[in-house]
Amino acid sequence: MNIPKLRDDGLAVVQNDPFDGASDYKAENATLDRLVVQKDRGRDLRFKYQMLHEIGDSPPKKRWLIKNVVALGETSAWIAPPGGLKSALLAELSFCVAAQRDWHGYKSKNSGGVVYFALERADLVKRRLRAYLVRSSDDIGGIAPIAIVPGMVDLMNAATVKDVVALIRAIEEEGELVYLVVFDTFAKLIAAGGGDENLAKDQGRVFANVQRIKDAVGCHVALIGHTGKDEGRGARGSNALLGDVDVMVTVSGDEIKTATVTKANDMPEGPLFSFKSEIHEFGTDEDGDPITVNIVNGDEVSVQSAPKPSEPKLSTNQRVMYRLLVEAGSGGLATEEWNEFAKENGITTKQRHYEARMALKDKGLVREYAGRWKCSG
Repeated sequence: MNIPKLRDDGLAVVQNDPFDGASDYKAENATLDRLVVQKDRGRDLRFKYQMLHEIGDSPPKKRWLIKNVVALGETSAWIAPPGGLKSALLAELSFCVAAQRDWHGYKSKNSGGVVYFALERADLVKRRLRAYLVRSSDDIGGIAPIAIVPGMVDLMNAATVKDVVALIRAIEEEGELVYLVVFDTFAKLIAAGGGDENLAKDQGRVFANVQRIKDAVGCHVALIGHTGKDEGRGARGSNALLGDVDVMVTVSGDEIKTATVTKANDMPEGPLFSFKSEIHEFGTDEDGDPITVNIVNGDEVSVQSAPKPSEPKLSTNQRVMYRLLVEAGSGGLATEEWNEFAKENGITTKQRHYEARMALKDKGLVREYAGRWKCSG
């Protein structure tokens, strides 16, 4: 058989096989194609790739900003009802990333610049960040690499990505690489382009552009959002948000708030920490009235001390269905799996299964994504 090989200049030559049997034309061309592909790897391809065996013995490590919470190259969503202190919490996170401070017991691993896009209430964001700076000025010399960008941003439009990246590059010229980008709020990113947060396709366009920003900059993107009318059912609008983020954190509670991971790709779900708010006073205005802002209190509050809401009343079928899902663990159950377990426990009809599932979902106890059901808490 004739064996094709590549010369140093990339041209193919054919050598005679000492066992000169029938020529296998397909085998020759397959071998040649493989050699050409190997040669092309050094060329300027639009899409880059890496072979599995080239990765090495150690898998790629997470590049944490705050260990076990936020990492470079990922997207997080932080949701709460209006007045739930989600923006105050992200302002505190921004300051900790910029000043390399541990955050509620989670270790700071890398520090860098922060760009906070305040699509609403920009003055409030400035006051909060200023309060954190004033309280820490003795330690960091009164400087933190945080840029606040007021005004609307249309991330429905792919052309906006170029403007956002150009702005980030300009901010980096101030001296620090940007590691965290915050968009407050996610709904405004869609509304600015005339989109509807209830439509998965509109959310998808925004997430595609968020990914383009991450690809260009290598930062973490944090999105601030609202819960719906029923807090237990998660973020307002299409549930596409749940599938597109790496981490989703829900903030709930009254006097004591608890930040809880409700979805994560490769970290445990459950409570992160609890916290309280406090009033920071800057001084007085021209009328002698105090100038204040509500911020997150840095004192440690144990998760156990946070009051738990009263448990909703459940029917017998609902208790059985809920217990089966709890026993399934973090992997949850597919609908049919859940139905089969319910049959084994005396709930025999699909109608009863459906009614119990929907009741548990309406009470905020369970959630469904991509055909699998999991406990919400």
